[in-house]
Amino acid sequence: MKDIIRTFLRRPAGIVGLVLLGLVCLMAVVAPLVYPASPWEMTGIPFSRPGENGMLLGADTLGRDIASGIVHGARVSILIGLASTLTALCIGVLLGCISGYAGGAVDAVIVRFTEIFQTIPSFVLAILLVAILTPSIGTIILAIGLVSWPPLSRLTRAQVRTVAQREFVQAARCQGQSTLSVVVRHVLPNAISPIIVAGSLTVAAAILIEAGLSFMGLGDPNYMSWGYMIGSGRTVIRQAWWMSVFPGLAILLTVVAINLVGEALNDALNPRISRA
Repeated sequence: MKDIIRTFLRRPAGIVGLVLLGLVCLMAVVAPLVYPASPWEMTGIPFSRPGENGMLLGADTLGRDIASGIVHGARVSILIGLASTLTALCIGVLLGCISGYAGGAVDAVIVRFTEIFQTIPSFVLAILLVAILTPSIGTIILAIGLVSWPPLSRLTRAQVRTVAQREFVQAARCQGQSTLSVVVRHVLPNAISPIIVAGSLTVAAAILIEAGLSFMGLGDPNYMSWGYMIGSGRTVIRQAWWMSVFPGLAILLTVVAINLVGEALNDALNPRISRA
């Protein structure tokens, strides 16, 4: 564990990403304290420029505070990113473990099932699912999770197939341990590192998908989100550029931060690099 932390801290990009991600998470936590009013409330003069009329980042066409929307939108993005990634991991790791360890006909069926999902563009499938199930936080999390699990399943399958052939796994089988015990105690712990890295990058992809859905009007109407703010400002971007630019920068910084952390985590969990 100490070697992993040491290797991670030797990556300046990872530290930068961790700091940026920490600031976004802090912003999400303190949102109700900094801006206790609802981000949907009209608290200023419409089209106020950044710094005018007490608006730090300006106001939108209805006089809503852009800064309040960005701070409260951070909570939605982080929640959906983490929850949908957890959903994708549960599905992908479960199917990948079954496929990689069982092999044979079971493996073939699960692989074909995974390929069916991968032939459909993930964003198009997410739009279809949210439109059918009615936009809400729950349906968005479910939809993003359902379109994000195939890569995780294929990665888990490959890792499990590799680890399952090692001597210590064969020894555990010879000792009479159950299949569940072998997978949980011996296979998964030795295959989990790449899955963790892939999961961290899936969070960034989930945030982008949620922003795209909200941009198209398929977000939860009860929660302010960055994608919705960009979408609502696209028609007046020449007159009020700040309505789209600042939420876009929030998405950019968050996604870049997660990717930097993911790359540094990949180096830290790679035994060849961590031992160098």
